[in-house]
This record gives sequence, structure tokens and C-alpha cells, in this order.
Amino acid sequence: MPVPSGAKEGPSRPRPSGSPGRIPRHGMDPAAAAAAVRHRLRDDAEPARNLATFLTTSFEPEAERLHNAYLNRNLADREQYPAVDELVQECVRILGELWRGDHTRVVGSATTGSSEAALLAGLSLLHRWEERAGSGVRRPNLVMGAGVHACWRNFCRHWGVEPRVAPARPGCIGLDGAAAAELSDESTIGVVAVLGGTLDGRYEPVLEIATELDRAAAQSGIDVPVHVDAAGGGFIAPFLDPELEWGFDLPRVVSINASGHKYGQVPPGLGWVLWRDRDHRSRRLGFPVNYLGSNHTYHEFSFSRSAAPVVLQYYNFLRYGFAGYRRIHARSRYLAQDLAERLRATGRFRFLGDGRDLPVVAVTAEPDLKLSQLARQLGECGWAVPVYQLPPDLDELTAMRVVVRSDLHPADVSSFAAAVDQFTRSTK
Repeated sequence: MPVPSGAKEGPSRPRPSGSPGRIPRHGMDPAAAAAAVRHRLRDDAEPARNLATFLTTSFEPEAERLHNAYLNRNLADREQYPAVDELVQECVRILGELWRGDHTRVVGSATTGSSEAALLAGLSLLHRWEERAGSGVRRPNLVMGAGVHACWRNFCRHWGVEPRVAPARPGCIGLDGAAAAELSDESTIGVVAVLGGTLDGRYEPVLEIATELDRAAAQSGIDVPVHVDAAGGGFIAPFLDPELEWGFDLPRVVSINASGHKYGQVPPGLGWVLWRDRDHRSRRLGFPVNYLGSNHTYHEFSFSRSAAPVVLQYYNFLRYGFAGYRRIHARSRYLAQDLAERLRATGRFRFLGDGRDLPVVAVTAEPDLKLSQLARQLGECGWAVPVYQLPPDLDELTAMRVVVRSDLHPADVSSFAAAVDQFTRSTK
């Protein structure tokens, strides 16, 4: 690669980049530029010790090499990279089977994350409701629990849909079957059931929700579809919870989204959305493009982006197989439950989630134990954990969450639990 004009060869120390908000007049050699960037980012959290994030933070060397090799492939350019596009379709078929659909009939897309995937699913629900409802003046609504991801409220705000939210109550942040049926009516475009909540890591009872909507449809004739937001659970439940009914085996479930860069073990930048068949994906989502060399129809919001995350997803399916994914996630769930038991032994916490569903531990605390102070103390030990208010009706409570990922070790759990125990003893 040519050296920019004004740059000098050889190692050098990071130096100021000029006035803030302005590009430097002259460049610098690659090593110096990289050192300057690292210097600016030096105080950020160490990803492996960031227990706030669900995102995968560690990768095998072979995966890193493969990822870097395909960073320059454009996922949207199906004409030049048809084999990459076939990897997308193969991943859709694999996920369709894992989610108990017919892999010969499911359709879907790779997205930039599970939020884009959710927005696409929501828009398809809206379009299909509009086709059923006609041109009346009724405002559409979407039924959900209080613990849904923020992307669903964004969807409602930007597309003029009323969010019908089941209130949170002690012991239950999520949606249940009775609330789903009670809140639904002829203006409901769909019900969002969450398989692994962001706030508590718990599965909402998808089978119960579908059953109650079946019962309501038989009585009223109002047929409300279910979308499953499986951003977390879509890569957990197929491997650890084989008896759980939550996917396309339930006729009322029309679409599912998941995050490849969470428990799919892929670097940040990949989500998935699947529909049970072509008829359940709104045709209005598709838009034709011919300027890349031939005619192709796209069903995503984003366009040009790297193919590397999709390549890594397919690599992971080959690398781990069913047994490997099961082993990885069983270990994480075991460590999460072990951590929950260690925290329970302090007698100072109440549990929203204890690792039985997603490998996530979420707690509230006794009034005299301030979780914000605990989080600061853990930060001094190098651990990043979030503290947040619970949804309305429980918003007088704050919660702390620990996400257990595949790169957390038993010694890390012991160290973290010991730091918590030390803090709780000091505040008695």
C-alpha cells in the first residue's frame, strides 16, 4: 500500500492528530496511526470482562483468519459472489430446521443484527395486517410484554403502530398467554413473544401464548399471528431445551428473529430473520435491484456490508455441529447457575433470572444494598456490569445483570462472586 504524502517510514510514537474535529493536514505511517488509535481507546473495558454485553467477544485464531479473509466481500453483490449468497441460504435452511420448520420452505435474510431482523418481521406483520384489514381508519397495534427489546418500541414509533404492553408485575416482566389474548383485537398486527429477555434472560411461554390466541380465535374469529423474538434463545433453546415448544412447530408462529453475534458465536454484525414460508413474508418487503449486473430482489433494510459474519456463521455450524453448540451453551448455563447459587448464598439478592433459560443472572437487592455502588466496586475489580431501572409498575426497583458467555471461566465466576460477597459483607 502506498505511503500517504507527508508520512515518514519507520516506527514512531503516537502524536496529536491536529485540532479536534479536523482531519490532520498530513498523514502518518501505519504503525504510528495504529498506535494513536490504540492510545485513544486504551481506557475502554476489556471485552471478555464486559459482563453487560450479550455479544460474542472471543474467537479462535482460525475463525479470525477466515473472518479477515472475507471482510472485503460485499454481501449484497450476489452477481460476483454467488457462493456467498448460497451460504446465506444454507444458513437459513439450517436455522429453519433448528427452529422446527420445513427447511425446504422457510425463507429468510441475514441482517446487520437482530434489531434489523425484528424491524423487518414487524413490517411484514404490518403489511399483512393492512392487506387483511383493508383501508379503514383503525390504528394498528402490536402486543408485547414490558421486557421487550427497545427495537420493538422503535418499530411502533416509526411506523405508527400502537404498542400494547402487558404491565410488568412482581415475578413477571414478560408476556403470558392470558395477557396476550386480552390485549389482542381486530387491529392487532401480531404478538411478540420473547425467547430470552434482555432484562432478565427468561423465556416467555410461547406455547401458552399461542394456545391462548388459538382459543381466542376459535371464540371471536380474530386470527393474530405470533412473532418470536429469539435474539438470545434462538441459538440456545434448540441445543439445550429440546422439549420446549416455541418455534415453527407451532402453526401460529409465522416468523422468528435471532442474533448470530450473540449465542451464534459470530463477531458483531449479524442477525437472522426467518419466515415459515414465502406466503408469510410480505411481498412488499422485496425491492428489485439490477445495477450490480443482473436482477435480484432484496428483503433487507441495509445493503452493502461485509460477508464475513455470514462466512463465520457457516464456519461455526461446520466447526461445532449440534454437539459442539450444545457443549458450549451447556457450559455457559452451568456457570450462570453456579454464579446464581453463589449470589443467593449471600442472602442479599432477589432473582429475576437465575441462568435456567439464557445463561444470564439478573437480580434486585435489599433496600440497604445499592446496586450502583456494587457495580462501581466491581468496576474497580475490572468487571463491567449494568444497573438499570425495571419497566413501569416496577420502576421503583433497579436490577443488575450478568451475561455469561463462552469465554468466561470457572475461576472468573469464583473471582466475581468473591468480589460481590466482599461488598455485601461490608454493607451489612
